[in-house]
Amino acid sequence: MSANLSYLNELKQNGDFLTLSRNNEWHLDASAFTLDNGTAVTVHDTGVIEFQPKGITTKDVVLSSAIHGNETAPIEICDELIKRIISGDLQLAQRALFIFGNPQSINIGKRFIGENLNRLFNGHHTVEGVPMNNERVRAAKLEQYVSDFYYRGSQVSQRCHYDLHTAIRGSKNDKFAVYPFLHGKPWKKAQLQFLLSCGVNTVLMMKSAATTFSYYSSFVHGADSFTVELGQVKPFGENDMSRFEKTKQTLTALISQKEVIYKEFDASDFELFSVHRSINRTEHVFSFPFSDDAENFTGFAKGELLATDGQTCYYAEVDGEAIIFPNADVALGQRALLTVIPLKNTDNII
Repeated sequence: MSANLSYLNELKQNGDFLTLSRNNEWHLDASAFTLDNGTAVTVHDTGVIEFQPKGITTKDVVLSSAIHGNETAPIEICDELIKRIISGDLQLAQRALFIFGNPQSINIGKRFIGENLNRLFNGHHTVEGVPMNNERVRAAKLEQYVSDFYYRGSQVSQRCHYDLHTAIRGSKNDKFAVYPFLHGKPWKKAQLQFLLSCGVNTVLMMKSAATTFSYYSSFVHGADSFTVELGQVKPFGENDMSRFEKTKQTLTALISQKEVIYKEFDASDFELFSVHRSINRTEHVFSFPFSDDAENFTGFAKGELLATDGQTCYYAEVDGEAIIFPNADVALGQRALLTVIPLKNTDNII
């Protein structure tokens, strides 16, 4: 056994895959073992661990966190679930793949090291003329691990991927999810009910392709996939984990039960938005007129200034046009702001 595989006994004892990943920031030799309850455990790489329970399963579930390393609450949720599975406290009924996306960025408490990992999926990690870096290599590997996981599952299993985040800013709607662009396919009531059970009643319907991890799983593998924002970024130790109890309970039920029954769909339970437009930063001089503590979902009156990109000014085009994910410090060419408006036509929800 190589020195890098000596971690197995310790992992079996304490289940601390997060610390193991943080101590091996970019690579960990693959290995496998079996729990006393028959669940097969496969460590594919640093931050990537798979659980295959005995018996027939009906769902192939990917739970990812730390795509941005400073978004700690989802990391803590997944860390707890992994420990419970390895200890035998949580018996699985479904296949599950857990991913800590960027262990080095966890260690430095930053969103990323050199490049935003969540802008490198769906093939965008390899671009002619753009040099590779650790995050581009990592994005390619994560795509492959997800592909392999789904392909080894049953062809009739439901594929799910919930990419768990916290937002840079506070939000008028504390928790919200992003439904990737489905290219004309309908949105699913069952998935909205799952989100509601997680404590998430606000959902943004995207209307174009993206470079995010959740869009990759949705577009390439047909997974029910979401980016799920669970409040605001906080350092380790400063999260009020009681605020995530519904999320933890729902994720636990998802992977430990054969079937989960959610309450009947009621559109009035939700605040649904459609993306109105995306504003990219194209100039070095880029700014917002609102303060750094302006919350997501803050609305603007028609004609109010939203952003200044060099000599170009962007104004609200409709009353109530609201801001999401404003970040003036993104790289040139990347999205600096989404704006959204309430979704009025819900005929596409089945």
